[in-house]
Amino acid sequence: MAKLKLAVVVGSNRTGSINLKLAKALVGLAGDRVDARLIQIDDLPLYNMDLEGSRPEAVNRFTSDVAACDAVLMVTPEHNRSIPAVLKNAIDWGSKPMDKNVWRGKATAITGTSPGAIGTAVGQQHLRQIMGILGGLVMGGEAYIAFKPDLIADDGSIAIDDTKAFLQTYMDNFLNVAEKLSA
Repeated sequence: MAKLKLAVVVGSNRTGSINLKLAKALVGLAGDRVDARLIQIDDLPLYNMDLEGSRPEAVNRFTSDVAACDAVLMVTPEHNRSIPAVLKNAIDWGSKPMDKNVWRGKATAITGTSPGAIGTAVGQQHLRQIMGILGGLVMGGEAYIAFKPDLIADDGSIAIDDTKAFLQTYMDNFLNVAEKLSA
């Protein structure tokens, strides 16, 4: 069986992002089941319908990269009980024009981390709603991860055993569904 092409979209453009670290660790848990591609979103201009006639190259690259993948893993911080503007902007570009919506029909897993006790729970709920409306096949289950300084080891792996086991199960379930859908 061919490897699943996985788009990894991180909703942070912060240097040293803990969500980027988590995303890379999750790809590590996927192992050789995936051909993962980290999708750049920080260079996209703000969505403006006036640009649709002559889309900027960064937008074309972004939508082509997502369209070429079988499934999407979104890893996001939470900003003011929602998703960061950089992620919402990317989602908007990917959803237009409607007949070329790159999210439609793709298995989608959503997670994220923050230093707070509830991880990114509220932002993830908002993201689930958005992606569901756009036709993404959003995976059930929840993965709200409270970031601790010792969560990610120096080698980029998940260092806390019970969190690693939980996230391994989460990723395995997601990949099983994504593989069935892309077959």
